[in-house]
Amino acid sequence: MTGKNKKILSFLIKAAIVIFAFWFIYHKLVANKNLHDFSTLLKDIPQTEIISVIGIVVLLMFVNWFLEAGKWKYLMSHIEPIGFYRAIESVFCGLTLAIFTPNRLGEYGGRVFFLSPKRRIVGIVAMSVGSIGQLVLTNVFGAIAACFFVYRFIPIDHVLFIAMVILAVFFCLFFLVFYFNIRWLNGILLSIKFTRKYKKFYSILGRYRKRELFKIITYCFARYLVFSSQYFILFIWLIPGLHYADIMMMTCLLFLVQSALPSLDLFDVGIRSVTAVELFKHVTDQHVAVIACTASIWLINIIIPAILGTYFVFKLNFFGNLKSN
Repeated sequence: MTGKNKKILSFLIKAAIVIFAFWFIYHKLVANKNLHDFSTLLKDIPQTEIISVIGIVVLLMFVNWFLEAGKWKYLMSHIEPIGFYRAIESVFCGLTLAIFTPNRLGEYGGRVFFLSPKRRIVGIVAMSVGSIGQLVLTNVFGAIAACFFVYRFIPIDHVLFIAMVILAVFFCLFFLVFYFNIRWLNGILLSIKFTRKYKKFYSILGRYRKRELFKIITYCFARYLVFSSQYFILFIWLIPGLHYADIMMMTCLLFLVQSALPSLDLFDVGIRSVTAVELFKHVTDQHVAVIACTASIWLINIIIPAILGTYFVFKLNFFGNLKSN
């Protein structure tokens, strides 16, 4: 294929991605009754207060994804060093591709196509390390929250509850030990004859030391605090009677359940809303407000970044012919 044909094909693919993304987003927003409920809840609230609170939540969205860009930049330092702005471009582009791919798989493609071709598969492995770090925190805090939830709301035998707590402790330790010794995974793959021939792709797992893994999980923890704060702010604002500890517990549980469910970002708002209502019904009967809060965060954290990312889609490097590479 000639260089000119590659450019034409590349442009057509990028244009198709952008059109497809906007079409999906438009139809989902038009059909989303939950966002209408959210606007209804705001009718009697002063406009300055609305702008202030929503503005803070939107600002936290940018903080969240800038932290993810910092983590991505750090992950790539072993593979192909990239600048912070380049990391931001790839993160937002990945969010655009993630909205119409199962379990956010498009996010991997959106990022690694900013790398040179020979580094892309290794980049996927490195990105997986960051994803595992985020999953570790989601599971650890979710398991702790689950213990408090059962203690408060589910009648259970004392001995059975103690057993559950012990199981939760081992559950948390397993994830933490596995993460901080992720090079073991490299050793396991090397011990398998079939996967040994692909070691040049996953050998990066053996390069991450505990100090580096700690820095990566610090980025993950900062992100966890940020998007937890978004839920906390909106729930306190729209359902002022809720106790702070209850919001934190239910939010951690919500993240845990969401991480365990297969999803499609664009349609994930329905899953998020149903899950949130089932959890928060133990502490509040304002189900409409719970659904509205969840839908608004979905709009701010998923849809707005996906729209912004369409600009960066046109910087994707499918054929590895950019001068930067």
